[in-house]
Amino acid sequence: MRQSLNEGQLGLTKLLKDMGEEVGRILKGCMETLLSLDRTQANFWITEDQKVNDFERQVDDLCVLLIATQQPVAKDLRKIISAMKISTDLERMADLAIDIAKIVRRIDGPLCKPLVDIPQMAEMALGMMRQGLEAYASENMELAHELAELDDQVDRLYKKVVRDLLVIMTEATENLDQGMYLIFVGRYLERFADHATNIGENVIYIATASRQDLNK
Repeated sequence: MRQSLNEGQLGLTKLLKDMGEEVGRILKGCMETLLSLDRTQANFWITEDQKVNDFERQVDDLCVLLIATQQPVAKDLRKIISAMKISTDLERMADLAIDIAKIVRRIDGPLCKPLVDIPQMAEMALGMMRQGLEAYASENMELAHELAELDDQVDRLYKKVVRDLLVIMTEATENLDQGMYLIFVGRYLERFADHATNIGENVIYIATASRQDLNK
């Protein structure tokens, strides 16, 4: 039974890794769409979340199967339950990435400013997601705890994005709509990073059986 449980847990880790790679592909594609303001490309990415939804169902099905057939307890049970929660976070990350593509369809004209901080937020948030999944795979508490500081960095960058866009919107009222849309994009990326910290929280829960808030 132990071997079957171990194999099942390895299967969960592989599913989550593959799911994360798909989420990363979507986020990168949606950010490229934002930079190019290509509405055709935006429409493509808006339909691309089906694979992520499929991965979420596969994770849930495997978790239920392992609980029903292997009767895991203690840390093993916590790791399986956490896999279900992590897959939900990954699915929401994909939704947030696609929300960026939806914003592209609403932006008229060229960008009101070169985008530097928003792409940096995207890279940082994507790195956080990957670090969280690595922490889950290796049960690495240090990697999990590091996500709190990384999340703070994303939060600070988001505040800078808002400040800079508010200045642009104040100086030229024709930029009001686009400025608000870009603030929304920053907010989506900030929330993406929050979901990455949720992955870290689950890693801590697996190791300690207690919940710790990394989004303070």
